[in-house]
Amino acid sequence: MGFFEFLKDVGGNLLGKGNDVKAINDLLQEELGHKIENLQVEFKDGNAKLFGTCDTPETREKAILLTGNLKGVNGVDATELSYEACQIEDSEQTATEQADIPKPAALKAPELTTEFYTIKSGDTLSAIAKHYYGDANKYNLIFEANREVIKHPDKIYPGQQIRIPKK
Repeated sequence: MGFFEFLKDVGGNLLGKGNDVKAINDLLQEELGHKIENLQVEFKDGNAKLFGTCDTPETREKAILLTGNLKGVNGVDATELSYEACQIEDSEQTATEQADIPKPAALKAPELTTEFYTIKSGDTLSAIAKHYYGDANKYNLIFEANREVIKHPDKIYPGQQIRIPKK
């Protein structure tokens, strides 16, 4: 799953003020810091394409949402946005044994570990939490998973896409 569709006419007004590629790149750098190595962005006809290697699948998902939730973006191609596979260390292994384990390679276009949800008119994070978790008070799980996309729990808008973390 590498191409994600978004509503072009909703979202933050960041594009159309000059260099759109730089605006998207700057946004991702500002919100995600150095969690994406070799970040490159292409933008043409409302479609963004992201390149680079993320530190986690969650960072990849956040990069997709940050880009797609911009007014003027109707699609994000993330097939070239990978993440580093995490190696689980066994404390019982010696340094020599660990050295023999091949280092993980970057994984291309992984399947998402969370679900995306498109905000509808009248939605609240509490109502979404009630639907997904059976408990409206778990809205903070959704808020924390989307901190880069949602700046305040009461500041969501129809058409915005967010991550719904697994229970």
